[in-house]
Amino acid sequence: MTLKEHFRTNITLAYPVMLSQMGHILVAVADSMMVGRLGTVPLASVSLANSVFSVIMLFGLGVSYGMTPLIASADGANDKRTGAKFFKHGVYLNSALGVLLMLVGLVIGQSLFLLDQDPEVLAGALPYFNTLVFSLIPLMVFQAFRQFAEGLSMTRQAMYISVSGNILNVFFNYGLIYGELGMPELGLVGAGWASLISRIIMAVAMAVFVLSYKPLRRYVILWSKIKLRPFVMRRILNIGVPSGLQYIFEIGAFSMAAVMVGWMGAEALAAHQIALNLSAITYMIATGISAAGAIRTGNQLGRKDYPTLRTAGLTCFAMAAIMMAFFGAGFIFGNTYLPTWYINEPAVIEMAGSLLIIAAFFQISDGVQAVGLGVLRGIADVKVPTYVTLFAYWFMAIPLGYLFGIYLDWGAKGVWIALLVGLTLAAILHLARFHVLSNRYILKSR
Repeated sequence: MTLKEHFRTNITLAYPVMLSQMGHILVAVADSMMVGRLGTVPLASVSLANSVFSVIMLFGLGVSYGMTPLIASADGANDKRTGAKFFKHGVYLNSALGVLLMLVGLVIGQSLFLLDQDPEVLAGALPYFNTLVFSLIPLMVFQAFRQFAEGLSMTRQAMYISVSGNILNVFFNYGLIYGELGMPELGLVGAGWASLISRIIMAVAMAVFVLSYKPLRRYVILWSKIKLRPFVMRRILNIGVPSGLQYIFEIGAFSMAAVMVGWMGAEALAAHQIALNLSAITYMIATGISAAGAIRTGNQLGRKDYPTLRTAGLTCFAMAAIMMAFFGAGFIFGNTYLPTWYINEPAVIEMAGSLLIIAAFFQISDGVQAVGLGVLRGIADVKVPTYVTLFAYWFMAIPLGYLFGIYLDWGAKGVWIALLVGLTLAAILHLARFHVLSNRYILKSR
């Protein structure tokens, strides 16, 4: 394949996943934008709740990603029975995990008061959070069917369902937050109910597609002939759990950053939430390229075509760097305008704008580190990247965030500069890791 063909294949796989990934985070973005019209305190409540919820949700998403490289590798080897085996085990595993994560979320919700936040902010966050955690069950069911389809390079269907689910979320947000369209006025809690309803519909739609789509019939037929085996579950978990931990270490660092910013007051936390929401949109686009990278490297690993594997991975890195540089420029030029999408209070808008300037500088690092996790996951290399994320965010970014933001009194800007350091370190180490391993594969095949 030429470089042009590699980029075309990457884009074909990646853009539907980008939109699907954005669907998850845009639920929180829509909640923030629509709740922000209620005032600074409700917006800060959404920030606190989503900061904690995102850690739980993204761990679940990370575990579900354990299916994709295994199914992609089986597809590359044209082994449908193995693909069906990982499909069945993945559906059972992710459904059970959804229930477990919901229970964990309910327990964590009762402990939010330990984060030493503004009592008024906490009072709004708790009922919203407790409603939101129930959406983890349909979300994980959706993910199981989605990751199976994406492992077979079928990425557009999940995109259509995610975009439709997002539109439904905005519709129910409008009705349930403000009491419009004949719905009850529930305020902040209405945003949680909107997320739950839209995710149930998405899970049903994705399952119906996979189980009824004619090209996938062979996998569905093989389903009944496959018995559940613990060792197959372990193979998925061996990739999925480290992937989930990678998200916990990274997103957990951003959530801890939100807690530290919360110590600075409701205005600082609201500004942090705005900048984080906008950064999260571009990050989920980068994870779309990351998912495409996992599919492509996993597929080439199954074919034992190692030179193509290396080129596929490197072109994904290049795509992410170019795209994220473009978004960074958008943050710089729109730093005073973009926050007005969320709130009308000048002090919050000014503070959020200053954070977006810092976010602009870590866009490339964020994109490169996200793709690094994906292409390495595609070749089943997950342990070392997990240690890298732990070191970069929890041994570097968080201590530096406390030093800059609290001890040196740089405020929210200091916390975000520390996040820039952590993301850049992770990006360099993941890129170096893929360079070494992909070269090693090529040398061993000669």
